[in-house]
Amino acid sequence: MTDRVFLDANVLFSAAWLENAGLTKLWRLARTELFSSNLAVAEAARNLESDQQRLRLRDLAGDLTLVDAPTGAKLPAGVELAAKDVPILLAALEAGATHLLTGDRRHFGHLYGKSAGALKILTPAMYLESRQGSPTAGESSP
Repeated sequence: MTDRVFLDANVLFSAAWLENAGLTKLWRLARTELFSSNLAVAEAARNLESDQQRLRLRDLAGDLTLVDAPTGAKLPAGVELAAKDVPILLAALEAGATHLLTGDRRHFGHLYGKSAGALKILTPAMYLESRQGSPTAGESSP
């Protein structure tokens, strides 16, 4: 089974911040499709400080499928989020993502480990821990 993983802006920012950042492991996992949105990529780019970091973000974003929130869509019943975060969750749902990875504890923390429909909301660390022992792209399973 392939995981469809949607990355929030703070995950993109953290992956681009340092060369060889630990979060770049996400790009090397086998059986994983990565998604984000134009909104998330733009937010990450705005917050990066150097041209080199923005270049890394551009390279990382080139390996993502970008999906934006559909106009007029509503959050699933029982899910509450700050207005600025609604487009992220809706874009993840639109992408058919199985996981939404975000480090935004302030706004998404109450949803960590929970699901919105088929979408499970996790920190990147929680997701990577769940995938420990999984092969990276180009490796075969034991």
